[in-house]
Amino acid sequence: MAQEFVETKLRGDKVTIFLKPSCPYCVTAKEVLTKYKFKAGHLEFIDITGRSDMSSLQDYFLEITGARTGVAAGGCHMTRQRDFLSLRRRCWYSLSS
Repeated sequence: MAQEFVETKLRGDKVTIFLKPSCPYCVTAKEVLTKYKFKAGHLEFIDITGRSDMSSLQDYFLEITGARTGVAAGGCHMTRQRDFLSLRRRCWYSLSS
């Protein structure tokens, strides 16, 4: 179920953040991303806090990324801030309006 939910949210032309407000990396990523003007539907924040499947979602993220929350951009999963900053430099042009 967790894998299916996550995979339905991922697209090659979209940035998705599965976050918990208590995660400093998630907060930083959200703050940076909200400064950019994305095309409609190309940026989504999903707060997993309080979801009945939160634990299984986090287990799935840990399995695929090595971290329990994460950013996915263009279908690529990123867990480290340097991955995120690298994407920021390379890909905003295609996702921003």
